[in-house]
Amino acid sequence: MEGSTGYFVVKQRALPEVLLKVVEANRLIDTQKVASVQEAVDKVGISRSSYYKYKDDIFPFHDSAEGMTLTLACQMNDEPGLLSDVLKAVASFGANILTIHQSIPINGIASLSLSIQILATTGDVSEMIMAMERCEGVHNVKVLARE
Repeated sequence: MEGSTGYFVVKQRALPEVLLKVVEANRLIDTQKVASVQEAVDKVGISRSSYYKYKDDIFPFHDSAEGMTLTLACQMNDEPGLLSDVLKAVASFGANILTIHQSIPINGIASLSLSIQILATTGDVSEMIMAMERCEGVHNVKVLARE
């Protein structure tokens, strides 16, 4: 992977604390809640060198998702109404569903693939994925592709 400029989607809980603090420092600077980089790093508790090392390499997923098409994969129980619940979760965030493909369930588990268009009016994509995962009977939701 050396020299790669690829992207990864990583759940927040898997990130080192310093990266989360860089995101918070960027938010403070962008919203002008602080007057300088020094004030931001002091407030979140990281060094300036840590901030400058990562400041351009980490950002909340929803900040860069507008106008994108996401392909999501989901494993879920074969239960009446569960697909509807998942689609309602997506709709509640204002995303546009482009394609839906659900496999024939095997051992009571179905695989679902969704292509979703992220619009300017779409809410926080991370929150949308968590809302999908909170639907009872959904085992996991993964981002397969971002175009």
